[in-house]
Amino acid sequence: MRDFQFPGRSPVYATRAMVATSHPLASETAIRTLREGGTAADAAVAAVALLCVLEPHMVSPAGDCFFIVSKPGKPLEGYNGSGRSAKAAKLDWFKERGYGPGIPEHDIHAVTVPGAVEAWETLLKRHGRFGLDRALQRAIEIAENGHAVAPRVAQDWRTHVPPGGDAGFAKHYLPGGRTPQAGQIFVNKALGKTYRLLAKQGARAMYEGEIGEDIVKTIQAHGSLMTMDDFAAHKGEVVKPITAPYEGYDVAEIPPNGQGLTALVILNILEQFDHRAFGPLSAERYHLLLEATRLGYAMRDQEIGESAAMSRSVKALTSKAYGKKLAGLISRDHRLSPKAFPPPRPENHTVYLSIIDQDGMAISFICSIFSNFGVGRATKKTGLVLQNRGSSFRVIDGHPNAIAPSKRPMHTIIPGMVMKNGEVEASFGVMGGAYQACGHAHILTNMFDYGMDPQEALDQPRAFFDGPSTTAERSLPAEALEGLAQRGHDIKMPLGPIGGGQVIRVDRTRGILIGGSDPRKDGMALGY
Repeated sequence: MRDFQFPGRSPVYATRAMVATSHPLASETAIRTLREGGTAADAAVAAVALLCVLEPHMVSPAGDCFFIVSKPGKPLEGYNGSGRSAKAAKLDWFKERGYGPGIPEHDIHAVTVPGAVEAWETLLKRHGRFGLDRALQRAIEIAENGHAVAPRVAQDWRTHVPPGGDAGFAKHYLPGGRTPQAGQIFVNKALGKTYRLLAKQGARAMYEGEIGEDIVKTIQAHGSLMTMDDFAAHKGEVVKPITAPYEGYDVAEIPPNGQGLTALVILNILEQFDHRAFGPLSAERYHLLLEATRLGYAMRDQEIGESAAMSRSVKALTSKAYGKKLAGLISRDHRLSPKAFPPPRPENHTVYLSIIDQDGMAISFICSIFSNFGVGRATKKTGLVLQNRGSSFRVIDGHPNAIAPSKRPMHTIIPGMVMKNGEVEASFGVMGGAYQACGHAHILTNMFDYGMDPQEALDQPRAFFDGPSTTAERSLPAEALEGLAQRGHDIKMPLGPIGGGQVIRVDRTRGILIGGSDPRKDGMALGY
């Protein structure tokens, strides 16, 4: 239990249902949907559609989406709602034009087919009681009538205005030529109109109709290879989550092309050490987490792409033997060579939400446009910020994540679920681009090794690596920073807080739900 003489936030307790999102209005919308008889699926889509209005630098209907669903007595179900490259996107085409080793984040060829709307509609059809039309009503209302911009959103908006002076972006996201201030009323009538079209026509308005046509027209004007045939061919994929045991629990992630595999590798490395022998804020703990993260991300950047393109199996990479082998590379006294680990581009560009409904259905749900404001462009007509997930592709022969026709890039956004004896133990996730796999390991070790509740697990100081340097939030104790420096970590303070997150844990002994929402964002957990 926290010390109530210090600033902080208590976990939220409830007996029937719980939601946790990064914005109060989204949490209120989700809990209202549940009270009106909706399922966790209905609440998730209502909340994420609204977050596209409230946090446009993070998420858009023109982004991608993944989720994991747990229903009592049913096997876990995952969904890969990531979009593909253009059919005409051939590796040689990019090599001939001087691309490499990747695609710049604001390059028009970084725009891939958006998978989010198809994923929303699929989730509702498989697990909802309401349709897409009802799920979008609150988002339509707030887009057309306006809302007061939240403090963290205002800060990020101001900090991450994309370069290039895109006319569509300026029209819809720079009211009066400026970024909105905290508390300023922001209206997005174009997005409201787009939602009305989706409510009427469903996802086909995106993949076969005028919304998709507006996106394709916008990006083709800047040289994109994308066509409406690429949009029409899009379909997400129901997947079986991959799992690995940790401290008596089964941790579930979406299989590649996502980086969830990386989180499992990190946990397998960390399981080789006795974390209880040192404190949660000690230099020893953060040193091991950082070293395991570096090794896990090195594996990611060498191995992960679409499953068919990977040379090593998920089973081999998630084996305890592989985790033990990597753990053997870690020294307690000094860090690994910094030259071996390129910068992983940690950023704060995603929305994650967690919901458990009155019937016990749990949904771990994540949606993103990759970089802040994606590719830095928005459609003039429909007001959609365009994602830049294609900047994850490599322009390297033989790489599992090499760009190719109609291919899904390696994805950073990963929803998580924890099971025990076939029942959901926790629905959790972290925002923050590349940080997410490290964040999963940090939060789970906080809960399972150190006995923290969800809120306390989210509150803890964070550290990550940026190439040869280590970024550490200033809340990390001076003693820990000194200990890390003694082990060879070049410590730098990040420009802003690292990531965000939500957790809902099920306490079956007491018959309650326990929720936490990251203080690094504007959000909250709510339950009843």
